[in-house]
Amino acid sequence: MLTEQQKPGLSVIVPAHDEAGMIGPCLEALFASDPVPGGAEVIVVANGCTDGTVAEAEHHRAAAGDWAMTIVDLQEGGKPGALNAGEDIAKGHVLAYLDADVRVSPPLAAQIVRALDCDTPAYASGQVVIPEPGTAFSRIYARFYRQVPFFHHGVPGCGLFAMNRAGRARWAQWPAIISDDTFARLNFSPTERIGLSASYSWPIVEGLGALIRVRRRQDAGVAEIARRYAALPGNDDARPNGPNWVLRAAARAPLGFVAYVTVALAVRLRGGGDHWARGR
Repeated sequence: MLTEQQKPGLSVIVPAHDEAGMIGPCLEALFASDPVPGGAEVIVVANGCTDGTVAEAEHHRAAAGDWAMTIVDLQEGGKPGALNAGEDIAKGHVLAYLDADVRVSPPLAAQIVRALDCDTPAYASGQVVIPEPGTAFSRIYARFYRQVPFFHHGVPGCGLFAMNRAGRARWAQWPAIISDDTFARLNFSPTERIGLSASYSWPIVEGLGALIRVRRRQDAGVAEIARRYAALPGNDDARPNGPNWVLRAAARAPLGFVAYVTVALAVRLRGGGDHWARGR
């Protein structure tokens, strides 16, 4: 169990690159969490920001309540570097990694700490909720995308995932890769990944162009993991991969299916590299 010497029980690392307008609501949701066993801290790692991200985070310091809060302002952008910088000062027995556009529900932080209060390597995340997008194309796309088996089998961990220190010891620093969430998830076997009942809001991007850019980046990230870490895909969850789920989902959301296929075809036809692309 957690001891006094291990306080805080939870360290939440929030890498933030030009997240003005998003980092504030993200922190507000975090600070509204139920009490966290052992206490909690949040470390906002602004990296390469050219907007008001740091000022907005500072503005919310007064609302932190029982949460300890640290803001790191890195001149160089890059998510892996931000994760490493946050970990360098994190004190928690449990480490959580939170994208700045994600909103956690009140029970989630405490559930994470309770689930990962063990000596064996373990990973956890909550239930993904994709909120209603603001633009028409993304709203239509979301009606099909919400049905993708990735969100309903295993523990997706997109936008928010956590692990205990025993689990984090499985690799050294975060490598310079596109998909840190895929890398982290696949460093744990399905039996080591814990799905929690509490939810979090994970928005998709707005508009056709942004959806294409993000889908291209997602595909490149998965391919990079398979290329550089050939053993990791063996830890993925078994999911439906035939036409049956597609037909059922398309019947429920025919326009969404058309939108999803449009994005997939655009990614395939345009190709592209594996560089980091921002969709928001």
